[in-house]
Amino acid sequence: MFTPSRPDRVHDPAVKRVQVLRTIIGLVAVTWMLLSYGLASDADAVVDDRFGQIRTTLIVLAVTFPVAVAVFIAAARPPNRGLFLRRVAKPAGALLALFVTLAVPRLITGLGYVDEETNWTASAGRVVLLLALGAFMLWLAPFGLYGIAQSLVHVFRTADLHETVPPLLATLLVWEVSLFDAFRGAYDGVPFGVWLAFILGAPLSVTAVSMWELRRLRTRHGITLRGALLR
Repeated sequence: MFTPSRPDRVHDPAVKRVQVLRTIIGLVAVTWMLLSYGLASDADAVVDDRFGQIRTTLIVLAVTFPVAVAVFIAAARPPNRGLFLRRVAKPAGALLALFVTLAVPRLITGLGYVDEETNWTASAGRVVLLLALGAFMLWLAPFGLYGIAQSLVHVFRTADLHETVPPLLATLLVWEVSLFDAFRGAYDGVPFGVWLAFILGAPLSVTAVSMWELRRLRTRHGITLRGALLR
């Protein structure tokens, strides 16, 4: 659901290793900062902060994704324009699947199926519903966590559209999220130097990795943005 599957896609193990390493280093660095400067009291608070960041990223991506993809497709010349349009379904499906995965638990509680006053022993039907919801949530939790991790690494499987899209979209997305964090006052209470390092560290590192990835695509595989657009 969350990893690219186009058969003729170029797969570069070195690029994937760097992407995974970058993601791990970023998570470790943010966790260290949140705990060191008292922005999060415990591991649960760190998890809540990261999920809040993921929600922000999804909101930004929900706006950016259709616009960026539409611009990319519109800039391409036939026959690649039609080809890219047909390939949009899988990346869009990955984004929709993650939205649904994160929204379902809140929807269940919001509709009143599960709350603190629910008497599950009142009827056999409620017991069955409890067991069904429990089994579903046990499956949904690892599915969602795995989907988040894979989506961060593969930028919502946009390589199924074209190999140059993930590094370009990742760069655009991370700068948008960083600017949003700066304006909403993220990481308030830390020294200015640390705040600046974390506000700029993510976009600069992602941009550097993306430029390196685009260079490897050009020098090792002969794949370029201009070639994708037939320009």
